[in-house]
Amino acid sequence: MVDIREIDGEYAVTGQITVEDVEAIKALGFKSMVCHRPDGEEPGQTPFEVIATRAAELGIEVAYVPVGPMGVDAVAVAGMVDALDELPRPMLGYCRSGARSTAIYQKTHHMRG
Repeated sequence: MVDIREIDGEYAVTGQITVEDVEAIKALGFKSMVCHRPDGEEPGQTPFEVIATRAAELGIEVAYVPVGPMGVDAVAVAGMVDALDELPRPMLGYCRSGARSTAIYQKTHHMRG
């Protein structure tokens, strides 16, 4: 089962999810998800497209905003601002551990005021 940590009433984070986790995420009431983990970061990692397909089947909107080894850069910030502007809440961000999903939200949330 996924270990979801709430950041505020609109956003929560978790580590890497699998396609099997998407149903549980839907059952918890999440309306959107943002992947902050680049595909292929480690062997056996579920590709974003596989998760996105299942999410779409369940009516969850998704965005792919990878945060690579260089950390939260301007491209990632712009992608996350777009996701926050366009996707419904509550939103779940995920990466390997949840740290990048937390960092990018904190950086962009303050920018949006």
